[in-house]
Amino acid sequence: MKNQVPVSSIMIKNIIKLNLTDELTKAEVLFRENGIKHIPVMSNNRIVGMLSLNDMLRVCCTESDDEADVDLSSVVYNMFTIQQVMTKNVITIKPYTTIKEAAQILVEKDFHALPICDQDTLVGILTSTDLLKYLLAQYEEI
Repeated sequence: MKNQVPVSSIMIKNIIKLNLTDELTKAEVLFRENGIKHIPVMSNNRIVGMLSLNDMLRVCCTESDDEADVDLSSVVYNMFTIQQVMTKNVITIKPYTTIKEAAQILVEKDFHALPICDQDTLVGILTSTDLLKYLLAQYEEI
């Protein structure tokens, strides 16, 4: 297996982001429409937090196709701000961080996504799913 491969080679570059001032209902739509589980939260073009689908589920535990539940979710989401629900003090990594180093951070911190910043600019995101896809690709090369 390759040891010094940078995360920039497997990171997601087309990043869906939220602004700190966005509503949680917007986040819910982004999660659902894009099939993602983590969204970086930005303020003044700097990352200030990460919002996960699990964060949203903790706020409102309804997961149903029932229209009444959707209305309830919207009411509950309007009671909170993104800042109240998101994870703060986000650990970021650099594009040249190795895949192994990133995996160690995910395991040690029990994270499922890491934002990737070049200077103060968000340039990508790496998820545990991206790492698993990379690992599977390594086995296919054997």
